Parts: sequence; structure tokens; C-alpha cells
Amino acid sequence: MIDIRPFSSLGTFRNEWLNAHYHFSFSRYYDPKRMGLGRLLVWNDDEIAPHTGFGAHPHDNMEIVTFVRQGAVTHRDSLGNEGVTRAGDVQVMHAGTGIRHEELNQEDEPTRLFQIWILPDKQGVQPGWGMREFPRASGQGLQVLASGRAVDANAGALPLYADAAVLAAKLAAGETARYVLAPGRIAYLVAPMGEITVNGHDAGARDGVAVADEAEIVITARSAAEIVLVDAGAA
Repeated sequence: MIDIRPFSSLGTFRNEWLNAHYHFSFSRYYDPKRMGLGRLLVWNDDEIAPHTGFGAHPHDNMEIVTFVRQGAVTHRDSLGNEGVTRAGDVQVMHAGTGIRHEELNQEDEPTRLFQIWILPDKQGVQPGWGMREFPRASGQGLQVLASGRAVDANAGALPLYADAAVLAAKLAAGETARYVLAPGRIAYLVAPMGEITVNGHDAGARDGVAVADEAEIVITARSAAEIVLVDAGAA
């Protein structure tokens, strides 16, 4: 099953500093048909105006992955962590027993990012934060960015407390990436840039693609593209 969710159909929110699009029900946007997918609860497509951002606020018992597409985001939290995650890089925050954090765009240009929330397998873990640079080039296929799966233990990915994984790839026009989806598992993917075909179904930039009951996901770039894919665990 391939379910294309056009970018124009996503939930929206906008104020003076944030332009957000919601792939799943979030905040005041509610769609009973879009209540998350497996362990994937939230996928927000955010544009943050320069010198603004999310002020200090709390979370607990959630794995929060931030994939920066343009610009940079500065992270600070109640554990004393501070760092800058730039375009193409990834940060993971384990909310665990509780953490307060802020995510600020301190740049002179808009920051565009995906904020992805994944339900952890364990409640009440030690909170934490980490970020990594993940250089990507076409021809390398999907790269594991963050994972809690045993199969990815030696992949150099940021850890997750969840049976899930976040992967990404850059594809040249005409290039194909393949991903084996284990029986009973589901996935969700978005091309932040470029046009793609997923198992014969066309999707445009920032469209969501939900995948279930497919043994393999075959992604072909119809133009130069980038892919972010979440293996969301069991259906």
C-alpha cells in the first residue's frame, strides 16, 4: 500500500515567526485519518523566521529528531547541552523523565527543518541530546541517521530508544534507492526537494508517502532529490 499525501493537504499553522505544515494531527490540527503511523507520532515541516524560534518548553517520554534542511538551529536544554545543527545534519533529543529545551534560529536567513517525534519503547529513560554531521552525496543510497534497531548498532547512527530508524539519501535525477521493509513494518517518507516515484507512484517535493504491506520500497528520482525516510516499526 502506497498512500500519497500531497503537501497541499497537510495541516497548517502560521504566525509572525513560524510557518508550519503538519503531516499528522498536531496541536489544533486534527484529522482522525492522520493520527501517526506505527511509532511515528509527529512529522512537522517548519520554517522559522530569522532571529526567532521555539522558546524554552518541556517534553517527556518522546524521541525527538530534528532534520535541518536549510539554515541552522541552535539547541539549549536544561541539562546544559548547547549546539548548532546546520543544513543536512541531524539532532536527537531523548525527552525521557523530562527535559526543557529551546530551538532558535539565530541566523540571518529562514531555517527550514523537519521535526519528527517517535514514541519510545521505554518510559522514564535518562534524558539526553546529541547531534551529528551526516555528509551525503548521490550514489550512496539511504544512510541511517538515527536508530534504535539492533541491526543498526554499528552503523554510526545517533541512538534512539525506539524500534525505529530515520534514514536519508541524496539522489541524482534518474537514480534509484531501495529499502527492504520487513514483514509487518510500516514506513513514511518525504522528499524535501525534488520529484520522486515510490513503487510506481509519483510524489512531489514535501508530499508525504505512507508505505505498508510492501516488501521493498523503490524510490526513483525524477529530478535531483533528497529523501528522508522513517521506518516506523510495526503497524
